[in-house]
Amino acid sequence: MKYLVIGATGNIGSRVTQRLIARGERPSVFARSAKKAKVLFGDQVDIHAGDLETPRSSLAAALAGIEGVFLVSDGPDLDTRDRTVAFAAKSAGVRHVVKLSTLDVHTGVGTGPWHARGEAAVRESGVAFTFIQAAGFMSNALGWSDAIREEGVLRSSTGKGKIAFIHPDDIGDVATAALTTRNHDGQSLVITGPEALSYGEMAAIIGGAIGKRVHLEELSDKQAFAGVVGWAGKGPYGDALVDIWRAVREGRLATVSDGVKQVIGREPIPFNRWAEENADAFQ
Repeated sequence: MKYLVIGATGNIGSRVTQRLIARGERPSVFARSAKKAKVLFGDQVDIHAGDLETPRSSLAAALAGIEGVFLVSDGPDLDTRDRTVAFAAKSAGVRHVVKLSTLDVHTGVGTGPWHARGEAAVRESGVAFTFIQAAGFMSNALGWSDAIREEGVLRSSTGKGKIAFIHPDDIGDVATAALTTRNHDGQSLVITGPEALSYGEMAAIIGGAIGKRVHLEELSDKQAFAGVVGWAGKGPYGDALVDIWRAVREGRLATVSDGVKQVIGREPIPFNRWAEENADAFQ
C-alpha cells in the first residue's frame, strides 16, 4: 500500500506519518510548506507541496499511485476541501480515505456542523471511507499554559461540566490502524479519553504534575468570547469555541467511549499522563 497524508505537518498528521514510517512505509505527504515537512521527516517521505485552496495539478500528482489517504482539514469551509480531496481521490483510483472528524457531528456543537458537511462530501464521492470522530484533544490544554505558569489560574466558562479529552497519540494510533488494516471501512469511530473530567479536575491534575496549586476561575460566555477575540479575532472559530464550552458546562459533551480499545486493543491514555509529559509547558 502507498499512503498519502494531507495535513502531515500538523499535530495529528505528523503522528500518523511517523507511525507509517515506523512500520517501514514510505508515505507521501501533501503540505503547504515542503521545508517544514523536510524538517519533520527528512528523506523518509515523498513530499508534495501544495494548497487545497488552489489544488489544481499538485493534488493530482500527489494522489498518483496512492491507495490510502489520511485527511486532516479545518475551518468552517472544510467541507469544500474534503470534497476536493475525496472526488480527486476517487478519480485517481484511491481505495480508502480516512478523515479526522469530531464526535461533535452527533451533537451539532461547535465545529460539529463543519465536519458533518465534510463527512457528507466524502460519502458523496463514493470513495471508501473511515471517519475518526474524536473528542477534544488533550493538547488543547496547552492553551492554558500561560495563565497557569504566570498566575496559577485556569479561566473557563465550562463550570462543573465534564469532557473526555483524548491524547493525540491515541488519535494517531487509531487513525494509522484504520488506514493500514482496512478493518473499519464505512465506519465512524467515536474515540475519547478514558474518563470525563471537569476543567477544575484537569487543572488540579496539572497542578499535581508541576507541584503547584492551580485555581479555576469561572467565566461567563461573554467573558470567554472576549478572551477568544483577544487572541483569535472575531469570527466563526470563536463562536464555535464558546459553543463547545457552553455544551461542556451543560453536560452535553461528557461522552466516554471504548473506541480506542476496540480499534487498537489497549486502554486510552489518561489525562494525568499527558500532564506529566507536558509539565514543562506549565512551569
